[in-house]
Amino acid sequence: MQQSTKNDLSLEMMRRISIVFVALLTGVLAMAQNVRQMAVAGQFYAASRQDLQSDLEKCYAEGRGLLARSGVVVGDSARVQAVIVPHAGYVFSGSVAASAFASIPKDASYQHIFLLGPSHHVAFDGVSVCSVFDAYRTPLGDVAVDTKLCKELMRRSPVFTYVSSAHDREHCLEVQLPFLQYRLASLPPIVPMIIGTQDFATLKKMAEVLMPYFTPDNLFVVSSDFSHYPSYSDALTVDRNSGEAITTGRLDKFVEALRENECRGVDNLYTSACGQSAIAVLLMMAAASVENPPSIHHIAYLNSGDSPYGGKKEVVGYHAFCVLRNKMERKASHADSLLTENDKQQLRNVAWNAILPENRHVKVVPTEIFERKLGVFVTLTEHGKLRGCIGHFGEDVPLGMLTQEMAHAAAFEDPRFQPVSVEELDDIQIEISVLTPLRRIRSIDEFHYGKQGIYMRKGWRSGTFLPQVADEVNWTKEEFLGHCAQDKAGIGWDGWKTAELYTYEAIVF
Repeated sequence: MQQSTKNDLSLEMMRRISIVFVALLTGVLAMAQNVRQMAVAGQFYAASRQDLQSDLEKCYAEGRGLLARSGVVVGDSARVQAVIVPHAGYVFSGSVAASAFASIPKDASYQHIFLLGPSHHVAFDGVSVCSVFDAYRTPLGDVAVDTKLCKELMRRSPVFTYVSSAHDREHCLEVQLPFLQYRLASLPPIVPMIIGTQDFATLKKMAEVLMPYFTPDNLFVVSSDFSHYPSYSDALTVDRNSGEAITTGRLDKFVEALRENECRGVDNLYTSACGQSAIAVLLMMAAASVENPPSIHHIAYLNSGDSPYGGKKEVVGYHAFCVLRNKMERKASHADSLLTENDKQQLRNVAWNAILPENRHVKVVPTEIFERKLGVFVTLTEHGKLRGCIGHFGEDVPLGMLTQEMAHAAAFEDPRFQPVSVEELDDIQIEISVLTPLRRIRSIDEFHYGKQGIYMRKGWRSGTFLPQVADEVNWTKEEFLGHCAQDKAGIGWDGWKTAELYTYEAIVF
C-alpha cells in the first residue's frame, strides 16, 4: 500500500513537472517566434478556439441583423475603407462590432490592415507602433505584423515610436483580431498602433504620415467605445450627438459634439469616446481624400445596458460605422482612343524591324500617328524575364522614328544586359508603351496610382515608373514614389517630396 502511494506521488510529481516544462517551452517558443501573446483571452473573449468560434458565430448572426436594419449596402462599385468598432467584452459589444465587420465582403482583399486605438494603461506622447512582434496570437491562430512597415512609419516621423507598456496589456486592438480572422478569407499583415495623446498637432502629423496608405487597397480599423458610465438614458443622448457628428465626416463637428457633451452636465460622464484621437485621425484623412472622397455610414448602436449582463445605472456606449470609397478601377480615357489597332500593328512592325536581320523585315505602312510627337518605351522579355527596356518621353521626335530608335536601344544598348543575339530572337517578346504628354502635378493627390505613370526630376537626375509597374508590385502610392525616387532617379527615398513630379498615361500593347 505504501509502495503504491509512493508511485502515485511520483507520477503526480512527474505530471506537474511535465506541465511546467510544457508551459515554459511554450513561452520560449513564443519568444523565439517573437509573437505577442494574448492579454485578455478568457476575459473579453473566450480563450478556447471552439468557444470563441461559437461566440463569433452568434455575434455575426446578430451583427448581420443590425447591418440589415441599418439599410447600409456595400454595392459592387464601393469598397469598405475603414470601420469604427467597439472594444468591450463580446457579451456587451460583440454584435455591434460584428455589424461593422459584416459590411466587409468575405472575399475582400487588402494589402494591410491598420489598427488604431487608445491607450488604456499608460499615457505618452505620440503613437506607439508595435514594431517588435512578428505576429499577434489569438485562439484562432497568429496574425502577421508588417514590422517593416511599422519601422518605416517610425523612420518617417518621431510621432511614431514604440512603447512596450502601451501594448503589453492593451485590449482595444487585440479584441478586433478574432472578428477579422473569422470574417476574411485571407487576412493581410496588420499594423497595430496605440495612440497615447489627444494633442491635435500630433494627431495631424500622424494623419499626414498615414495618408498615403489611406487608399482602398488598405483597411483601417478604428477601435473606440463611446460614452463611459452615464445612465442609460443619458448615454442615448450623448452617443447620438457624437454619432451624428461622425457621419458628417467633419472633424470640427466631432470636436464640437464632444464639447457639447462635456457642457451638458451629465452625471458620471467620464468621456464621450475613449478612442476620440483615433477617430480624429480617421476624419482628418477622410477630409484630405479629395481625389476619391469617402462617405461615413452609421450601422448600429447599443450600450452595455442592452446586454443581460449589464445594468442601466452606469453604461458604456457602442457605435459601429463603416467608411466607403469608390473602387479605384481603370477607366477609359483619352489615351485609350489615341491609337487604332492598325496603328499598334504598324508600330509593332517598326519595333521588330529595328532588331531583326534585314532579311526578316516585315512591311510597314506608316499611319498618321507616326508623325505625332509622343513618348514611347519598348520592353523586351525572354521567357518571361526582362531582357531590355529603353524609352524616351518624346516631345522632339515623331513617334514612328522614336519607336524604331527605342526598340533598337532596348535590344542592343541597355547597359544592364548583353546585346540580344540572333539566336535569342525567336524567344523575344516585345511590349510597346506609347505615352501621353507629361502633366506637371503639385500634389500626389493628383497622381492616379495604377492608372498613371510617374516621372520625377530633381536637378540633373530623373526617373520614371510606367503605370503597369503598379500591377507587378504590392506597394502603396508612397512606396511607389519612394522606390522610383531611390531606385530610378537616385535621389533617395524621400527625394520625390522635393522633386518636380509629372504624370502620364500609357497605351500598352
